[in-house]
Amino acid sequence: SLCPCSRAGLLLPEKKSSLLHACFWSTFHLPPQHRQGPKASLYSKTLAAMDSVLQSLVCSAGTLSIVELQNIFQLLLPFTNSQPAVVQERAMARIARLASFITTCPLLQVCPCFAQATVPGHQCSKTHQFVMLGKLVGHLTLCCTSKHKGTRHEAAEALHHLHIFIVQQLSRWPQLHDEGQLQLQEGWLARQPWQLSRTNRAIKIFSMFTKYLQPSDQVDIILIAIKSLRAPSAYSISLASHMVDILTMDPAFQQGQVLNIVWAIYGNLPSIKAVVALKSLDRVLLVLTHKHPSEVVASLLQCSPTCTRVAVAMWKMVFSEHQAAKKVLRELLRVLMNQSLRKTSTSTKDNPRILSLAATRTITEILLHPTCLREVDAIFPQLFLALLFQVSFTTELTLQEVQIFWKENQQGLLTPIRSAVQSMRLLLCTMGFESQVLAIEAQGGWDALLSTQTHLMGVRIVAREMMKTPRPLRYTIFSHLAELLSVEDPTWEMVAMVFLIEMLGCSDFSEDLDHALEIFPTYLQSQCLGMPSLVLRGILRLTETPNVAQKTLVLLPYIIEQLQGADSDARAVALPVLGNMLRLLERKASSHTALELAEKLRPLFDDELDTVRELSIRLFQNMMEFVVGAEKKKMKKEVWDSLLPLLFHLHDQDESVAKASQEALCSAGQFLKWGQLAQLADTAQAWMICECLLARNRSKAKDYLHQSQAYLQSPQEPLRQEAVRFI
Repeated sequence: SLCPCSRAGLLLPEKKSSLLHACFWSTFHLPPQHRQGPKASLYSKTLAAMDSVLQSLVCSAGTLSIVELQNIFQLLLPFTNSQPAVVQERAMARIARLASFITTCPLLQVCPCFAQATVPGHQCSKTHQFVMLGKLVGHLTLCCTSKHKGTRHEAAEALHHLHIFIVQQLSRWPQLHDEGQLQLQEGWLARQPWQLSRTNRAIKIFSMFTKYLQPSDQVDIILIAIKSLRAPSAYSISLASHMVDILTMDPAFQQGQVLNIVWAIYGNLPSIKAVVALKSLDRVLLVLTHKHPSEVVASLLQCSPTCTRVAVAMWKMVFSEHQAAKKVLRELLRVLMNQSLRKTSTSTKDNPRILSLAATRTITEILLHPTCLREVDAIFPQLFLALLFQVSFTTELTLQEVQIFWKENQQGLLTPIRSAVQSMRLLLCTMGFESQVLAIEAQGGWDALLSTQTHLMGVRIVAREMMKTPRPLRYTIFSHLAELLSVEDPTWEMVAMVFLIEMLGCSDFSEDLDHALEIFPTYLQSQCLGMPSLVLRGILRLTETPNVAQKTLVLLPYIIEQLQGADSDARAVALPVLGNMLRLLERKASSHTALELAEKLRPLFDDELDTVRELSIRLFQNMMEFVVGAEKKKMKKEVWDSLLPLLFHLHDQDESVAKASQEALCSAGQFLKWGQLAQLADTAQAWMICECLLARNRSKAKDYLHQSQAYLQSPQEPLRQEAVRFI
């Protein structure tokens, strides 16, 4: 009846928590007149009644007693940070009394896994987990250095009883029983002056709990300690620093736990001034970076995608040591390359595209503070290409993603695309390639990169200038491009291929060409718009380079396949490639290939693209020269079947096609040893050629009729008219 929380046991959990909190607040904040004089005795009884009720709540919870105990601790802890000091002391006293009580309550049983202990075959129940251990130990230890003597004393008492409780719980399990520890506790209080005044004794007490802490408990303490490093602090900053150092000596945290620690450092760093605290945070970041580099990098990028002043300070910490810097740079490189279009999210944490943008900003800041140039130089080729791909990917960002990226503060900052281009320029200048930067700018390359319409032109300009760098660097870039392209990725494969094709102009790559030739077949079959024709242009360049041309013959079957593809642009490039390859083949092989090509070339005479029509006709004309021996007889049939299409194309609306048709008819007459046809073709007497065709071989009239009917559907009116006349 003295304590209003006596009714809490009858309420639902939510209402119980609200009632308890209200009870704690009203009781702990009573004005002085209620705590002095005649009313002091009544107030002491109220506090004693409160202790009794809290103990009853724990005992009456049955199998949920551990849960109930932790709920009460959770409600009491905030009051230990309150002002005035008397409130802190009263709240801490309630924790100490409750901690003393649980050492005498046999009903309370905690799963041993709370103390890093494992029992074979044991399955842990949530109702027996002591998840508050870390928060209690961390907070109570810091309170042992409070400026208020009463709070210090009660915190020490609470820790003492909590330690006894832990040892008691472990003694329930034979595998974990340590009788020496329990006996030690019985005389501990007598030997220790528990009215702890300062840091050293608090450190000694804390060390007694460390072996019982799970990684999750350690993280809870670290978060509490980092917050206590802020200035001014109610507790010992030296103690808080020590706690952080001890618990991060050999970290075994999960990704989410590392993120929480990094966030805590990021949020509190602006208010942390003490040298001992800053050095402690330096050590924490370095230790975490060595053990969990990917988690630290991802966490820092998530904390500050735009790399604020606080983030820069933290990056400097992790780059202050050679091995850590090396790991971080490689992780940043990995993030830069993870620009998957298949996984997008409105959350920075789940969006690799946003994180890769953040990595770009970070690289810029790192280069502005070149404390690790040796590490940057070691991965320069990969980093350079990653930034180039980043520029390309940034041109495709959605408006929503740009808004997510700039959610912190975009005032005075560059747009994502300009930021990525600036990072590229800065990297080149930092590595000593100022002349390339200026040359690219003179050709409009940097501006071209900024637009989706001119982006690939900008990539070509950059590639041409990078070809002027020393051969070892060119070789490394070329090899890395070939390695990247060995795995298809639509995010950056077009940019990588454009760059690689430009580099094929280097005459000193002949011995390294095989790797590139191995990947070309895959990209010749790519569904990416423009990719097959791009690869074919690279192959065409190689077939015109004497010292490497012969190597391209391994691609001949794949080039022939391009003639039957749906891409006219690819066919337009494939035809001159095939012409060059035929000249590289031995006589017998070229004869066989020419015969194979002849049948595939005829449908291309009617291609929608003028260039394809002209090139296919001229290549067919050349085929006649390559066929030898017994294959000539088979070739004659192909030539006979091509005469009427060539005749119709004498009237092609494109003069180049008409000229090619005329020359091909002359060659056909010579190949068939039909002088009259060669003579009529030379003078372009189309109608006379028609009559000669019918007169020479009446048996083919039906075939000619079938061929001419197809031209009735021609998009060119002159060809339709000639078909009608012939019919």
